Amino acid sequence: MLKTILYIAIGGAIGSVLRFLTTLLVSKYWSNNFPLATFIANVIGCFLIGLFVGYLTKNQLQESTLKWFLVTGLCGGFTTFSAFGMENYDLFQNNNSLLAFGYIALSISIGLFAVWFGLFVSK
Repeated sequence: MLKTILYIAIGGAIGSVLRFLTTLLVSKYWSNNFPLATFIANVIGCFLIGLFVGYLTKNQLQESTLKWFLVTGLCGGFTTFSAFGMENYDLFQNNNSLLAFGYIALSISIGLFAVWFGLFVSK
């Protein structure tokens, strides 16, 4: 268990640094109000989690330490949106479209409310 946590922590640290570097790089060339750095991180994270899960599944490594490092750690540190994308993909693949759309709607609406509420409480 401790070994798994270590792999997740190392992957998460690398993902977090990559996220920071993405923000620095994008902000150097983009000054618009659109949050391009977050958008890019989310899209890249979704691509990476799909790539990693596909590779791990193809090679029967779904429960390996590589999964914890790449998927939970690296992608989780880079963006949690990648997990959100993967979970919804799985719901659609398993013919749970209604549940997927509900999850999407609730995550966005309640997530935005939670941000607002957190800001409200902190004032």
